[in-house]
Amino acid sequence: MRGEHDVTVHRSLRETEKAVQAKLGDTPIRHTQMVAVANIYRAAAAVRQHFENSVLRGAELTWTSFVVLWVVWIWGEMETRHVAEEAGISKGTLTGVSRTLQSRGLLERNSHPSDGRLVLLRLTERGEQLMAEVFPAFNAEEVFVAERLTDEECGTLADLLRKIVMQTEENGEERRLALLDGADPHPRRSGRRSSRS
Repeated sequence: MRGEHDVTVHRSLRETEKAVQAKLGDTPIRHTQMVAVANIYRAAAAVRQHFENSVLRGAELTWTSFVVLWVVWIWGEMETRHVAEEAGISKGTLTGVSRTLQSRGLLERNSHPSDGRLVLLRLTERGEQLMAEVFPAFNAEEVFVAERLTDEECGTLADLLRKIVMQTEENGEERRLALLDGADPHPRRSGRRSSRS
């Protein structure tokens, strides 16, 4: 049995919301927006975990590798920088993922015809076949995770989430510059201290 201080204990959504409310108390924050954004994160994590442990596991794909295949499947041959941007990952992460997919015969990496510094990605015939086989099963799991919503609620949810995406895409850069007083952001860190400190 796990103890109350065991970090592997999984808390329900209701337990988490109660704990946050108890911790913050009268702190002057916008609770409704906080809960909305927290639940976007929590829903995304739950969906990702479900997909990786079900339909993607059978295809030996991670969420990230599936998203990379999806982007190239939908858009066709693309430069790596555009694939990374569309997939929402760093170029470094894409390099590792694309090499793994290439070693499995699902993706090809080719030099750009007019600029040898650029790399193009495209699905192989085997990659095309895998996506054609996996996507119907993937969509069946999309239906499963949205089962408690009506079609109308799914449409409303999609519209609301689209508004959040558009807000960050259209105004996020200006907001980041304002928060950083125009300075470039520091490189992202893992949260671990440097071994030199």
